[in-house]
Amino acid sequence: MSNEPVKQHEVPSYLTPHGIGPWGDYLEQIDRVTPYLGSLARWVETLKRPKRMLIVDVPIERDDGTIAHFEGYRVQHNTSRGPGKGGVRFHQDVTLSEVMALSAWMTVKNAAVNVPYGGAKGGIRVDPKTLSRGELQRMTRRYTSEIGIIIGPNKDIPAPDVNTDSQIMAWMMDTYSMNQGSTSSGVVTGKPISLGGSLGRHEATGRGVFVVGCEAAAKRNLDIKEARIAVQGFGNVGGIAARLFAEAGAKVVAVQDHITTVVRASGLDVPALQAYVTQHGSVQGFPGGDEVKDRAQFWATDCDILVPAALEQQITVNNAPSIRAKIILEGANGPTSPAADDILTEKGVLIVPDVIANAGGVTVSYFEWVQDFSSFFWTEDEINLRLTRIMREAFAAVWQLAEDKKVTLRTAAFIVACTRVLQAREMRGLYP
Repeated sequence: MSNEPVKQHEVPSYLTPHGIGPWGDYLEQIDRVTPYLGSLARWVETLKRPKRMLIVDVPIERDDGTIAHFEGYRVQHNTSRGPGKGGVRFHQDVTLSEVMALSAWMTVKNAAVNVPYGGAKGGIRVDPKTLSRGELQRMTRRYTSEIGIIIGPNKDIPAPDVNTDSQIMAWMMDTYSMNQGSTSSGVVTGKPISLGGSLGRHEATGRGVFVVGCEAAAKRNLDIKEARIAVQGFGNVGGIAARLFAEAGAKVVAVQDHITTVVRASGLDVPALQAYVTQHGSVQGFPGGDEVKDRAQFWATDCDILVPAALEQQITVNNAPSIRAKIILEGANGPTSPAADDILTEKGVLIVPDVIANAGGVTVSYFEWVQDFSSFFWTEDEINLRLTRIMREAFAAVWQLAEDKKVTLRTAAFIVACTRVLQAREMRGLYP
């Protein structure tokens, strides 16, 4: 967590001003975009209040016969433009504030790339590494049953996030379907291909980071073949983005995971590193690079493009001054605090915000949802072509607005997105 002072916002009774967490970062981002919303600003409080929040108890029987209870959440931030859409994460540090913020960023992200969804997010406060496979399945199924009253193909569509994958989505889909009495493949995305999943979905978020990274590099006259890349987080997003950058000729000079950092100025062998991580669970001990035990040193890596692709609140006032990258591609959600944003912008660092940079995942989730409804599936080449076009067009629109308004890419992305959301809110009016 950051040590930065927290701006005092009007907060609901279930949060405290000093424990507002990631939700506080989101509120500050909304404050910054409000002056650019014109007459729509009268609706801006809509963006500061999640539409619906469900907190559930998730009890399971452990393998040893004991009963364990876990906190579960599902937050639907806004559904003015369509059903809620957002991932489910299993992590020991999940909090209501975090899930609220993540759901709100999903609202902004979906509107920024113009897919017809609102924002939602879910999570369970658990370290899944402490569970057996059977316990993990029981927990997933109980959680799905508990939130089943508010999810559905036309209500709210979960997807994978931190520590969840296609198997978790298969269990969620099956549980929901059993409770409904019929197969409902469209209730989640990120499913296995055999259950109506989409080709290209597994790589979609990392591919989107790569596509937008190439667009940003071109705007800064940086040749990708000459670029040096540093990646924090080597999972589904960071690992795939690193591989695609390496295949394009860039050098991945540093990778940090949850344990340590490995570096090599001449470039790490990314396929070999991925194979090593698959076998060992971490980059620690990788023979093709040098290990750096001081995690803070990662941020000072001499690189052109820095990709934070782990958790939120990673770049703060404490490490922003040491960052040497020319471009930051936010593969994670909310990795940069507003105060760090200001420091980096003052230094001339181009920040490509999460709501554009990592929107590839939800874009292909949208493709999967559409394919499930029609029962007609596209080829992987078609998926990737459509994804690339949407990402490029979204980035170009945000870039042009940033130039016209003389604002950062983050503020421009929020202007585009919040305008779309609040226009929908205004046109729909208030019911009753």
